[in-house]
Order: sequence, then C-alpha cells, then structure tokens
Amino acid sequence: MATSSDNVDNVVRTLRESLKSLGFEVYPFKIGWYNAVVSQAHHLQYSADTLAVVVLSTPSMFENSFLPFLQRCSWKGIRDPVDQCVAHAISTCVSEHFPDQSVDMAFDYEMLPSRKPKFLAQTAAHVAGAARYYQQSDIQDPPWGNKKMFGVCIHPRLGGWFAIRAVLVWKDVEVGEELQRVSPPDCVSSQEARIELLERFNYRWQDWTYRDVVPTEESYSPQQREYFITPPAQREALLRQWGFLPDTEAEAQTSVNQC
Repeated sequence: MATSSDNVDNVVRTLRESLKSLGFEVYPFKIGWYNAVVSQAHHLQYSADTLAVVVLSTPSMFENSFLPFLQRCSWKGIRDPVDQCVAHAISTCVSEHFPDQSVDMAFDYEMLPSRKPKFLAQTAAHVAGAARYYQQSDIQDPPWGNKKMFGVCIHPRLGGWFAIRAVLVWKDVEVGEELQRVSPPDCVSSQEARIELLERFNYRWQDWTYRDVVPTEESYSPQQREYFITPPAQREALLRQWGFLPDTEAEAQTSVNQC
C-alpha cells in the first residue's frame, strides 16, 4: 500500500486538473468515512483508510463534455448517452493518468446483482464534503408524520444544479491523517428552509424549484434544460432534431469507429 501524502495529493490534483475543463468536480474521502454511516449491506469492501474520490458533474459538463461527445461518437443501443459520456470521460482520464495504478470505478447508474446501487451517491458526496445531504432526520419536528420523505444533496455554490456521477477507489493507496474530513457547508440552515426543500423535492421535483433553494453561481443552460425535461424515450428524437444523431446506418458506423 502506498501511503505518502504526495501520492494522495497527486491523485486528487491530477484528477481535478484533467476533469475540471470537462465540467466535473472531484472530492476525496476515506472509505471508512463512508462505511461508518451506511448499513453493512451497503459497505464498500476496502480497508478503512483506502483513498476514494466522488466525482460530480456541474452545469458546464453539458456544453464542455456531452455535446462534443455527441459529435464524436455513436451510442446506438446504449441506455443513456449522458451515462456513456460520463463513463468515457472519467475512464479516459484514469487510463491516461494512472495506467499503472489499480483503480475501481463505480458509476451512479450501476447496480449490483442484488439490485442495490454500487454506492449510495448522496452519502458519498456528503462524507467527502462536496454537498450536504439533507434528510428527514435533519428536521426537528417533521410536519409529515410517518410519511417517508426522500433526502436530497445541496451544493454550496450550485444548489441542486449538479449530479453525483461516480466513485473511484485507489485500491493500493491508503490515506493517513493528511486527509482531514471536512463537513459539507450547511447552506440550508433554518428548519423552515429545510422543510421547504424536502417538500419541493418530494412533491414538486419535476418543476426543479428545489434546485434554487440557495443562490447559485451556475445553472443548466436552456438547451440542457430542454434535454433533461424531455422524457428519456423521446431524447433520441430530440438529439436527431438537434443534428447530433447520424441519419444513416453507414454514418452511425463511421461514428462508432471514430469514438
């Protein structure tokens, strides 16, 4: 196991420098921080001091990474082109910059054979200090009785205008005291605001107003909003309308060969 702080700093710095221009943010954490707050069934099977990072996509990912990806590649038969784009960007970064290191990658859409997600995305973002995970347990006197209310992460600069995309684990890198856990900023601090956030997210998530619960530096562009409000089954037609999908099988095959 490599344990030097220089190695840890190099991993995080290299990832950030490589992925920032593509619209991603990177936050390191120890596996033990994550395992301490999830059930045994959701533990990540690594030693407590193993280095991991959570990768978020920011609003600029759409223009900086996704649209260029559409121009380069064909994803015929792929479930979701955004998922394919994110996996391509992150996998390429890891293979180019860490070819001799053992890195496990788990993406937010991947499931285990048990049908559990490979990792709990919002918990990972919270323990890494990237975004605070507001849950029903954060409300002192919940007004909903026994009704289940789902929690949601809020980013201090982006509000809800981001997505948690992946967790990467450096299996051979252990972290010492040089990596200190930092709590995510409590940007929705009042009980009233937290109640409003959870109600917006649980009852009116489709209007996206929960994303603006705090002032934000950046949000989705009009084109990005149109893409994500379009039902998944209709997005292929939208991309074809935008001119990002090839019209013929021959053109599609050419795109595959260039990807």
